[in-house]
Amino acid sequence: MKDFQIQSIGLMSGTSLDGLDVCCCTFHRKVGKWSFHIDCAKGYSYPEDLKQKLGTGAQSMSALEFITFHSAYGKFLGERVNEFIHEFNLHPDIIASHGHTIFHEPQKRIMFQIGDGAAIAAETGIPTVSDFRRLDIMLGGQGAPLVPIGDRLLFSDYSYCLNIGGFSNISFEQNNRRIAFDVSPVNYVINHYCRLIGLEFDRDGEIARRGTVHQPLLDELNNMEYYRQTGPKSLGREWVETLVYPTLEKYKLSMEDMLRTFYEHAAYQVSRVLINHSEQKEEEKMLVTGGGAFNKFLIERMSALCPCKIVIPERQIIEYKEALIFAFLGTLYLADEPGCLSSVTGASADNIGGMLFKV
Repeated sequence: MKDFQIQSIGLMSGTSLDGLDVCCCTFHRKVGKWSFHIDCAKGYSYPEDLKQKLGTGAQSMSALEFITFHSAYGKFLGERVNEFIHEFNLHPDIIASHGHTIFHEPQKRIMFQIGDGAAIAAETGIPTVSDFRRLDIMLGGQGAPLVPIGDRLLFSDYSYCLNIGGFSNISFEQNNRRIAFDVSPVNYVINHYCRLIGLEFDRDGEIARRGTVHQPLLDELNNMEYYRQTGPKSLGREWVETLVYPTLEKYKLSMEDMLRTFYEHAAYQVSRVLINHSEQKEEEKMLVTGGGAFNKFLIERMSALCPCKIVIPERQIIEYKEALIFAFLGTLYLADEPGCLSSVTGASADNIGGMLFKV
């Protein structure tokens, strides 16, 4: 296996709709081992009209409107990359774009990450890889999560890697196989209810902290069928909108009590995974990243319930780990190495997902 070095830009837009994360990294492979350095990173907020389309608008567009938006959003991504490259004086080898998830129903072999990679390549003139999930889904997998390959190769010092965004997802090694799955919804739900009262999010968990756990609601959430399923498994907005919102709202609780109960649910589900899968060979550490890592009250509840040491890394890793790993997926694509693990997704084979567009 030859030594390898590349500079790659990763683009990530998550279901929590807090904006576009752009991360430029240099990756090295030496003696078969990968390492990385974050060269620079920046977040770009979405204009309100774009946020609305990405949130719910695109789901009800006509076919013509949808494909037009797919192209326009790809151009928007390319323009942000050009700004980023100019600001930091970069000359990257490749761009790797996650896009923004609009549909995710792998049981129907349906998924779509909006944001045309061809438009990004045309706008920037830089080779661009996009659409990382489709092949895995056609191989019978969930197409998600994609981050675990980066957890395994770049963050192997940790027993568990947990990312808390719109949904929480976890990955870890078990019997020399990487296991990963979505744990529960988190910010997708919290931010939805905060927006109803004119807030973008629950800063530090202050709203939930004022509430009281409502045990019947907590029990009903924890008893949902998804949590009894074994992996590979993944969650999408469709599941939340169909099952979680109606469950939360039927008890007619105050916002404080509803969110407090939901926080307890989210923390409990993480602790349940750790208790069920811990090998307890040594003191285990869990790396926590994503926007939820800044939520003080949520981290407090996880620390109280989880049987391992929770590690909150430097801010740049918290905010940009997913964009960093998408940059890494672009690197693996060029290195002709699988970026999607069948042990994680349930596909029939490890695979190199994505389409390359090159001017």
